[in-house]
Amino acid sequence: MAINQSVCFGCFARGGLSAEEVIAEAARIGYKSVEMLPREHWQTVRDHGMRVAVIVGHNSLPDGLNKRENHDRIEDELLANIELAAAEDISGLICFSGNREGKSEEEGRDNTIEGLKRVAGAAEEKGVNLCMELLNSKVDHPDYQCDLTPWGVEVCKGVDSPRVKLLYDIYHMQIMEGDLIRTIRENIDYISHFHTAGNPDRNDLDVEQEIYYPPVMRAIAETGYDLYVGHEFSPKGDPLAAMKAAFHTCNS
Repeated sequence: MAINQSVCFGCFARGGLSAEEVIAEAARIGYKSVEMLPREHWQTVRDHGMRVAVIVGHNSLPDGLNKRENHDRIEDELLANIELAAAEDISGLICFSGNREGKSEEEGRDNTIEGLKRVAGAAEEKGVNLCMELLNSKVDHPDYQCDLTPWGVEVCKGVDSPRVKLLYDIYHMQIMEGDLIRTIRENIDYISHFHTAGNPDRNDLDVEQEIYYPPVMRAIAETGYDLYVGHEFSPKGDPLAAMKAAFHTCNS
């Protein structure tokens, strides 16, 4: 079973490449999606037979759902973007716990559950996934609260909605947890999107970094997962060559 692979637009639209060039090359290689790109390019993605898999659902990453004072703002943003995603055939919205800023794991979890419950019904009605992103707090996002899979799964269980799941970022969870394949297999029911990057340095999925992606992708495919895996790394060289190499690495 092949993985539905996606390109995170901002990582590859560099070096003077136009949006059309990036999108057309992604389609030529065999990608099924280009994600997290400006709205003016969504139709171009569709014109090339692909889908916009996910977009960011609300502001902001450090100031997120784990603070009750943010809930009114985030509810408004998510409800508007749920409507937009449904109208534009976008499968998911990325959500963020926010930074701890002194909150306990329990308080942050309960607040996040409360915030997501406010919008879960709308997401269910419109068929849009809310993807709480797992990020590392060790290197890239100090103090970020949703930094371990068990915490994220507790949030999903607490909301208890088929549309509230996790964005499992393989790069970030390699830093925080390792044990990628076992964790993915045991928690696939709570995952609705994946991101990739090489570790360390968040570059290409090559032999200079420590994650061996082919068996990780096979493990994902063997679970029956049928959504998207998005490549979110900074190419060390030619972006289009890196895009092609990542596709073949994850399709081998």
